[in-house]
Amino acid sequence: MDRLAFIGFGEAGQAFASDIRREALAGIAAFDIAGRQNDMVAAEVTPGSRAEALSGAAAVWCLVTADRAEEAATDCAALLTPGAFWFDGNSCSPGAKRRSAAVIEAAGGRYVDVAIMAPVHPARASVPLLLAGPHAEAAAAWLAGIGMAGTVVGDAVGQASTIKMLRSVMIKGIEALTAESLLAARRAGVDGKVLASLQRSDPGFDWTARSAYNFERMAHHGKRRAAEMREVAKTVEELGLAGRMAAATALWQDEIAALAVDMGEGTDEAFGARADALLSALSK
Repeated sequence: MDRLAFIGFGEAGQAFASDIRREALAGIAAFDIAGRQNDMVAAEVTPGSRAEALSGAAAVWCLVTADRAEEAATDCAALLTPGAFWFDGNSCSPGAKRRSAAVIEAAGGRYVDVAIMAPVHPARASVPLLLAGPHAEAAAAWLAGIGMAGTVVGDAVGQASTIKMLRSVMIKGIEALTAESLLAARRAGVDGKVLASLQRSDPGFDWTARSAYNFERMAHHGKRRAAEMREVAKTVEELGLAGRMAAATALWQDEIAALAVDMGEGTDEAFGARADALLSALSK
């Protein structure tokens, strides 16, 4: 039976550890630069140093912040068990993933470009995963053994991350557009009319509920989303285009997250309260 390690034990690591088929594993260990030992113990995961977490691990989930992914690969490469999978699930540009892959492969590990394609809650281990790289097929089989489903999208590192990065231009960009358009509309006292107009234009999309949801996503996860969008801008630039929308989206995500506003519960019925809370914080 194989051992699994987590490098980074935030929301994604905790969601995965709580839902994988533990009977298929000899043990699970984790290291997080922020500590989180209490979270590890609560999840029945063994806390340890990098070396302790990686010792004997047949596979490693790297789930740090986008700006620390290359550093994590560099710090861990020499500690890897030969042939261990390195599942890089961080939201990084393809270029960053290729650089991390070179470090991991040079140390004898098997690097896998992983894109996590939906929020980890409530799906947890069932969240859709895209896999790419020369070891993607073998990685998909290993993940299936612990109850995770990965879809192979190519044999070159960067193919999975490219899909996620370019999708994020739209998904996270719509969140930023929500903030700019509807916070301004709320302040002007015309948000109801703007939302009604949007609803008439696109009746298949619940604009009020989705806008309230977008406020919540940005408030709770904007810091991480901003880091991802800076990687998205790099991705677009690597393709010879200007990542203007991605860069602007990162600014809005950072600004809303920095307000530290509690968005409360609810969806469509919470739109007004959430917009007012954000506007109040922005005015301070």
